[in-house]
Amino acid sequence: MIRTPLRPLARILSARQKGENPDSIERENLRLRHEAIRDKSRMRAEGRLLILGLGFLAAFSTIGARMGLLAATEPMEPRAAALGTAITAQRADITDRNGRILATNMQTYALYAQPKDMVDPARVSKELAAIFPEIEPVALERRLTDGRSFLWIRKVMSPEQMQKVHEIGDPGLLFGPREMRLYPNGTLAAHVLGGASFGAEGVQSAEVIGTAGIEKALDVRLRDPAQAGTPLQLSIDLTLQAAIEEILGTGMNMLNAKGAAAILMDVHTGEILSLASLPAFDPNDRPNPLVKGDAGDSPLFNRAVQGVYELGSTFKIFTVANAMNLGLVTPETLIDANAPMRVGRFLIKEFRNHNYGPQLSVEQVIVKSSNVGTANLAMIVGAERQAAFMKALGLFDPTPVELVEAPGARPIVPKKWPEITVMTTSYGHGIAASPMHLAAAYATIANGGVKVTPTLLHGGVPQNGPRIMSEQVAHDAIRMLRGVVSEGTATLADVPGYQVAGKTGTAEKPNKAGGYDTDKVVNTFASMFPADNPKYVLVVTLDEPVETTGPTPRRTAGWTAVPVAAEVIRRVAPLLGMRPVVEPAPVDELTAVSN
Repeated sequence: MIRTPLRPLARILSARQKGENPDSIERENLRLRHEAIRDKSRMRAEGRLLILGLGFLAAFSTIGARMGLLAATEPMEPRAAALGTAITAQRADITDRNGRILATNMQTYALYAQPKDMVDPARVSKELAAIFPEIEPVALERRLTDGRSFLWIRKVMSPEQMQKVHEIGDPGLLFGPREMRLYPNGTLAAHVLGGASFGAEGVQSAEVIGTAGIEKALDVRLRDPAQAGTPLQLSIDLTLQAAIEEILGTGMNMLNAKGAAAILMDVHTGEILSLASLPAFDPNDRPNPLVKGDAGDSPLFNRAVQGVYELGSTFKIFTVANAMNLGLVTPETLIDANAPMRVGRFLIKEFRNHNYGPQLSVEQVIVKSSNVGTANLAMIVGAERQAAFMKALGLFDPTPVELVEAPGARPIVPKKWPEITVMTTSYGHGIAASPMHLAAAYATIANGGVKVTPTLLHGGVPQNGPRIMSEQVAHDAIRMLRGVVSEGTATLADVPGYQVAGKTGTAEKPNKAGGYDTDKVVNTFASMFPADNPKYVLVVTLDEPVETTGPTPRRTAGWTAVPVAAEVIRRVAPLLGMRPVVEPAPVDELTAVSN
């Protein structure tokens, strides 16, 4: 670059010859040089600003394009960049028929340790044992110091426990977020819900899976991400369930029973409004199954579904309905009821050796609960037709109710049907079924003869199942069952205003020696109400009850299961919206009138 001198010699000499001041030439050249420097700096700055502006334009264009792309795409849950199958932690809520929560999810944390990052494992073990009493400090310290890099300490914690762990302040103690299943009503409807536990587990989440009850039976539906926001609505009514469990528990304790069950069912839709089994458990803290002894003694045992019992005289109405449906008898037909009845080497007797004979009408066979009369009716029907009718009622197969325990509760049915078997099964001995089977069979009679499939899911409509018996036969059977309550073995169930109809059943329990224990019985009362147009079936079963208020212990269903069922109906009928109806007095009854 050529620099122009500030005082060029030629111009200086020329200016002096002309008498001009040579310093003005230097000032002019200095001004021109500064202007050139300024113009060059301006052009450099403008270039830099242009490049910076283009950079900002490109950055904002990229961000805007990315935001537009994200807005136009379908929403997706973020996935962790980790190997293996993603853990699905979401699980749908379970509600009763009115939308009240039975099971939901709660955010909690798991506690795990990275022993290599711990400062003082011995101190940590002692302080954790003080927070969690089930932890053995010596055993925990041994595991923290055996060289492993990871250790689960606690799968769930309360917020208070988590805060206490925080206060320990050891960097090797870490928390992992997860959801756990919560049952806010405690033991209420425990056998329906069953319970849940953790399946696949990771540090940041855990899979919640059903372990029993409807939680396991409908596990796929409850874990479906597409339905995670849609609660599973059951047919159970929480208010009815609470009332029935309270009454059933009180009755079980007063009657010294080892267990009890109750089922309340809509006879037209098959919806189960209440299913109770006692003793119960808390699904929030589900106990372990029994490893020895009788599984039926465990609180986990669902007596309403898993309990397969000989249900005694409750089966007599099936024999009568079958005979009437075949056109073999009418309610007025006289049947031989002369007791005792000898069949080969077997002797069929009545309760307390009564003799209701020599003859009874078919209706009186049910009202008086005659074993001999029912046995003779069964012989008229025959083995093949009797077995076919019971099978049609669903008494040979597991119930399809939505509980994981239901498929395993298969009725105990005779393999062969000789003459004596035909007779004994007619009054509920030699054949065993669950209270759920019995409720469904009685609902078939109550709704006019159409087979009912029990369900725990809400939204049912009147079922269009196969017709098992004619409407007239069903009507006659209901009238006979009403007679059992008004004048027969279940008079304590005659709840004023609700016209209860039903049948008692007292069955001695079989023992290991192959016989029966006379002082151990399963008592059942299967009922329907109101008898003029049945809407609901109620089955109450008590295991080994004994009523001790009288001079001698009483173990029949009329003194045990019947009063419990009566109190249930008395309590739940108003909750079902039923108004009591005053029954007119018989025309031949005198009425006292005072002025």
